[in-house]
Amino acid sequence: MVFLGNNINGEFMNYENYNKYLFDFIKKSTCSFTGIRTIKELLLKNKYEELEENKKWCLEINKNYFITRNDSSLIAFKTSNNQSFNITCTHIDTPSFLIKPKNMIYEKNYLKLNVMPYGGLLNYAWLDEPLSIAGRIIYKKNNKLLKEIIDLKRPLLCIPSVAIHQNANANENLNLNNQIDMIPIIALKEHKEPIKDLIKKELNFTSKEELCDYDLFLYSTSIPQYFGVNNEMILSPRIDDLTCTFGALKSFIDVKEANNISIFCTFNSEEIGSLTKEGADSSFLMDTLKRIAADLNLDISILISNSTILSADNTHATHPNHPNNSDINNEALLNKGIVISKDNSSTTDSITSSLFKEICKKAKVPFQDFVTKNDMTSGSTLSGISLRHVSIDSIDIGLGQLAMHGSKEIIGSLDAYYLYLAFKKFYESSIIKEKDRIILK
Repeated sequence: MVFLGNNINGEFMNYENYNKYLFDFIKKSTCSFTGIRTIKELLLKNKYEELEENKKWCLEINKNYFITRNDSSLIAFKTSNNQSFNITCTHIDTPSFLIKPKNMIYEKNYLKLNVMPYGGLLNYAWLDEPLSIAGRIIYKKNNKLLKEIIDLKRPLLCIPSVAIHQNANANENLNLNNQIDMIPIIALKEHKEPIKDLIKKELNFTSKEELCDYDLFLYSTSIPQYFGVNNEMILSPRIDDLTCTFGALKSFIDVKEANNISIFCTFNSEEIGSLTKEGADSSFLMDTLKRIAADLNLDISILISNSTILSADNTHATHPNHPNNSDINNEALLNKGIVISKDNSSTTDSITSSLFKEICKKAKVPFQDFVTKNDMTSGSTLSGISLRHVSIDSIDIGLGQLAMHGSKEIIGSLDAYYLYLAFKKFYESSIIKEKDRIILK
C-alpha cells in the first residue's frame, strides 16, 4: 500500500482510501441533477449555507455558502476579506441518452424507449450495458408545480448489439445509426406509459399528483472497480468529469483556512457546448463573483485581476494499441500525474503553467505537459468558455484517460488522488501578482 499523506475523517489518507470516497461519489452522481444533489448533501453536512439567486444575500466574513442554478450547476465559496479568488472549475454532466417526450415504440414483442444522444457518445461502447434512469421530474399537486430529483437505480434497459452471424461486417464497420442501432429495450410487453408508471411508483404518487414533464437520462449501472495485476487502473462510468469534480470538491471542503476567497464551480451542459443558462458559457460565474464582491464591499476589478482559475477536465491518455494517436513527446500517461493541457484551444500560458507546476511541487505530486497531435482536434475548455464572460488568469488541467465517452472509462488508480492533493495545495496557496513577478505562498 502506498501512503501519500494527509488525514481524513480520522484515518491516514492514501490513494486507496481517497478512491473509496470517489467511487461512492460516482455511484451517487448518475446525471447532472443527482450529481448536484450529492454535492449539496456534502456541503450541507459540512455546514455550508445555501443561497438563492432571486433573494437578497447578507454574506458574512469567514462563512461558507453555495448556490445552484437550474438544479444542475453549483458554485460554492468561502468568504474572507482577501483580495483574490482561487477558483476551480469542472463539469458535472456526462455523455448519455436523453429520453424523448413521446418515447414508446412497440415492435415484434419488444417495447423500446425512444431516446436521443446527449453529448458525443462512443456508441459501440454503450451496447449490451445495463442502464437505468435518473434526472428531474416536474409534477402538479394542489395547483402547484413541484420538482423532484429521481434515480430509479436498478437496471431497466439495454441496447442489444447485432450478433456477428447477422452482421458479417460488424468487426469492420462501427458506423452505428443513432435512431436505429442505439434504441434500448425496456420490456417484452406493450405498455402505453411505463416511464410514468415507474416514476409514480418510485414517488408513491396518488391521484392528487399529476406528472407534467421531465429531464431524464439513461446511465450505466456498472460500478467503479480496480483492475490490473496490482490494481493500477480504475474502470468506471462517468470518469469524465466526475473524477475532477470530486477532487476539486473534496479539497475545497477539506481546506479550512486560506489566504484567498476560495471558490468551487461545477457546470452542467459541457457535453453539449455549455450554452445554457447554467453552463460555463453563461453569466453564472460572473454574476456570483460580482455579488460576492458587492456584499463584502470589495473591488471586483481588483479581485479579478488578482485571481486564478484551475479548469479541470480529462483528456486522452496514450492508447496501448494506437500510440500514434498521441503526440510523440507531449503525451498523457496513466499514473504519471496531472496533465497540463497546452493546446491552442486551452487557456494555459507559460505563466499559469509555471505557477501550477510550483503548486504540484509543493504538493509533491507529478505532472506532465500535454498537447494534442497536430492532425487531430481538441475541444474547447471550461475556463476558455467562462473567459468570454470574466477575464481571469487560467490553466487547463486534468487526468489522462482511456475510452472517453464510453459507458465505462479508464484512469490510473493514483492519478485521481494526485489531483486532489494539487487542488488542496492550490486552495491553501496565496498567489500574489506583482508587476514583474508572481509570489506563491
